[in-house]
Amino acid sequence: MKVNGIPYRSIWLGSDGRTVQIIDQTRLPHAFPVVDLTTMEQAAVAIRDMWVRGAPLIGATAAYGLALQMGVDPSDAALHHARDVLHATRPTAINLRWALDDMVALLGPLAPDDRRDAAYARAAAICDEDVEINRRIGEHGLALIEAIAAKKSGPVNILTHCNAGWLATVDWGTATSPIYRAVETGIDVHVWVDETRPRNQGAHLTAWEMASHGIPHHLIVDNAGGHLMQHGQVDLCITGTDRTTANGDVCNKIGTYLKALAAHDNGVPFYVALPSPTIDWRLRDGISEIPIEDRSGEEVTKLWGRDAAGQVRQVQISPDVTPGANPAFDVTPARLVTRLITERGIAPASAAGLAAMFPEHAATAAQ
Repeated sequence: MKVNGIPYRSIWLGSDGRTVQIIDQTRLPHAFPVVDLTTMEQAAVAIRDMWVRGAPLIGATAAYGLALQMGVDPSDAALHHARDVLHATRPTAINLRWALDDMVALLGPLAPDDRRDAAYARAAAICDEDVEINRRIGEHGLALIEAIAAKKSGPVNILTHCNAGWLATVDWGTATSPIYRAVETGIDVHVWVDETRPRNQGAHLTAWEMASHGIPHHLIVDNAGGHLMQHGQVDLCITGTDRTTANGDVCNKIGTYLKALAAHDNGVPFYVALPSPTIDWRLRDGISEIPIEDRSGEEVTKLWGRDAAGQVRQVQISPDVTPGANPAFDVTPARLVTRLITERGIAPASAAGLAAMFPEHAATAAQ
């Protein structure tokens, strides 16, 4: 996507072909810092401290983190140590494990001297594959927006949650990919952007993306979505996912479940943009089996923002003695998901629907 007219991916290699460059997303929307990652440990910090976030981008960063380690020490011990360090950074997004397992399976049988170049090549391929997956999600999701646009006058009103945009992937985004495609084809689109407390990825990131791309949008508090649906001001919801079970349960940023409940009660279609690496084929019950990350309570009790003087500051919003509880994700049961938008097409949120769309994984899902 373009920032100030310059095309960017969310992760790329520097001019030396070895340094990994990312956008420190914790500084958006008030700054646009590009950060160099030169060690595996720096890549781990970038994932853990959410300089990068979003399941697909976490996986891509982890892949490059292994490549950085192979450039320093390509031994078996270093390979498995790097895998363990990177895997421990975030527990919920399945793409992290998927990318690391993919890299280790490739690199493990190779001679150490061959691992660095192979690691960089595979990390680059993972990034390219993610871009193509998200482009295809956009193509399939576009049809849903076109169908609504054909039946109404005025804009198609889309509600999304958190940031499932190009900042959460390598490019295009998942939930935003159909939106970007709709705008490109001339459809009148308006986006309701949930603020997404406590880290405010909607306010900081999705709103910034929409503004950068010139897409009409409004930022709303997280609790406004149900009200808007009751009054016919939401035509469809599209969210992303950090992990989806083989039967279609969807784990996403905290608050997604409440949006799905409101959508179900008001007859509003609730779609989830689902890149296939985000499917955990081993799991069938999202509520009991998906690990939910508990983050620092300070993310709840404190906020970052820019004051009237233009300074970015953190402020406390609660009494000193009040602790914050901070589950970072929730699970939306498959029964509340209208359809899953995948790179292969639109599937029912069910074991049969996913197995039909991805038959090569059907045996794993059945175990």
